[in-house]
Amino acid sequence: MTGAVGAPVPVFFISDNTGVTAETLGNALLAHFPGIRFVRRTFPFVDSPPIAQQVLSAARTAGPATLLLVTVRAAEVSAELSAGPFAVVDLIKGHLTALEKLLGVKGAAEVAPHHSIGNLDQYSSRMRAVEYTLTHDDAAGASSLVGADLIIIAPSRCGKTPTALYLALQHGLRVANYPLTEEDYPALELPRAVEPYRVRCFGLTSTAQRLSQIRQERLPGGAYASLFRCRQELRWAESLYRRHSIPSLNTAARSVEEIAAAILQTMHLRPAAAPSSP
Repeated sequence: MTGAVGAPVPVFFISDNTGVTAETLGNALLAHFPGIRFVRRTFPFVDSPPIAQQVLSAARTAGPATLLLVTVRAAEVSAELSAGPFAVVDLIKGHLTALEKLLGVKGAAEVAPHHSIGNLDQYSSRMRAVEYTLTHDDAAGASSLVGADLIIIAPSRCGKTPTALYLALQHGLRVANYPLTEEDYPALELPRAVEPYRVRCFGLTSTAQRLSQIRQERLPGGAYASLFRCRQELRWAESLYRRHSIPSLNTAARSVEEIAAAILQTMHLRPAAAPSSP
């Protein structure tokens, strides 16, 4: 296997379903090796030996150091993947065996796909939350904020929209997001539409360097993306959060999952429906 100073390591996430679990568990493990650069590919719906052979063919093209991270239930498919010349890590089997020992019960050979819709009421609740969040993006629908579980406020490009959508889709929360603009800063007042719902507000911030980089990608060369403007807006936003006791988080080095988890914990929000990956 290639080490920290060698070539990038190809990693295949292989699943007999959508691949979400393989990616989630696999990336959590790979994060423990920051000195190695991984080149990732996902292969969903690998549910038969012929499809497994296609994956192995792709692995041969990627190189002999390819690492296969697998969440596949069918024994014949697992056997096909293990028969190849590549390192295979079964992300389910070891945990399942440990649980069987702890519970004293043999796990079922056939189980319902855990990424299916499942409970239709929960699924419908999450879809309604997504619809609400989409129609309350970037100050839209400000007249109906009374229905929001959470209102995210922040300067432009601090991560409001992806965080709101993640909370809606994964946790069934109705999330509105509202940008802070130059009109809000001089007096350090909350936007008029948001102020009545201050206790539901959560603020995002960033670093000036990161914010400038993101803004340059959208509108390069203008004052909007300048370091001076970004520093000024972030200082104003942080002062506004302190003045109104709005909890906040710096998103510069955090994933959307980390941001969402921090918001849920800080705001004591309980997901409206148990998440079931789409």
